[in-house]
Amino acid sequence: MEFTLHQIAAMLNGKIEGDGSLKVNRIDKIQEGKEGGISFLANEKYESFIYETAATAVIVSENFVSQKPVKANLIRVKNAYSGFTQLLESYAQLSKANKFGVEEPSYFDKSSSIGDNHYRGAFSYVGKNCNIGNNVQIHPHVYLGDNVKIGDNCIIHAGAKIYQNTQIGNHCEIKAGAVIGSDGFGFAPQEDGTFKAIPQLGNVVIEDHVSIGANTTIDCATMGSTIIKRGVKIDNLVQIAHNVIIGENSVIASQTGISGSTEIGKNCVIAGQVGIVGHIKIADKTTIGAKTGIPKNINISGQTKFGFLGMDIKDFLKSYSLFKKLPELQDRIKELEKKA
Repeated sequence: MEFTLHQIAAMLNGKIEGDGSLKVNRIDKIQEGKEGGISFLANEKYESFIYETAATAVIVSENFVSQKPVKANLIRVKNAYSGFTQLLESYAQLSKANKFGVEEPSYFDKSSSIGDNHYRGAFSYVGKNCNIGNNVQIHPHVYLGDNVKIGDNCIIHAGAKIYQNTQIGNHCEIKAGAVIGSDGFGFAPQEDGTFKAIPQLGNVVIEDHVSIGANTTIDCATMGSTIIKRGVKIDNLVQIAHNVIIGENSVIASQTGISGSTEIGKNCVIAGQVGIVGHIKIADKTTIGAKTGIPKNINISGQTKFGFLGMDIKDFLKSYSLFKKLPELQDRIKELEKKA
């Protein structure tokens, strides 16, 4: 696909500095830009590349001031990062091969229904009494159990498994290999030392505009629902246990594990490899750093937690600065003991 700089500037509500009639057909990193490509500059660490890049055009923020001559044509927008993201989204929509129809072999139970403009890939399975909306793509090897509901404009990628009674809203994307609604980890210890499985009778409810990463697992509730609220974005390889609630517009990075019946607030940011115990509440707008352990409630919104036991980040950094000095302090103590 090929676009003029005038077309791109109009799309991004930007202003051109240079020749707007020039055409681009590729999106490049600024340090790898070539003729016919368009790049962006949003981080000052990469500013040196704008004076070297061979890209035809570079998207910059409207307040960017060049320190040297720039060969590339510039498209100035309010925010370069947001503008480039908008360009990527538009490009992805245009370049995405929208599939329609049904590939065989596949199975669709006669008691289920599906809306207009749908796609069902080969070896997909749709169980009894499912209700699927318009413009839904169900890719190969997807499994939908009985009584699953999926709203409009959703994409279920290859190999995803969605267990019975799961409810998915509109404009959701479930990436490849994700498992939604499998049994929660519930076992009752017995007198003889063995464990007996506790039936998991609830479901999973996913609201609108949610993205679930590849190979992520969301367990069904023991009773009631595990709930992923509107606008949540979950990375690959995340484990969400039974009866967890994730608040609106929260984001969770890879390899995080959230134990049962925990409630995460709105607009939280949870980095990779975070571990959160069960039956606690995390306040709105909490940020949790990578590899942090959260053992108890976080009641005050807007805090940042970091460290093995989730200390306030300022306290953690102070403590860590002392930790690094322990060998030096030990030597000083030994010297003082010799003088005593």
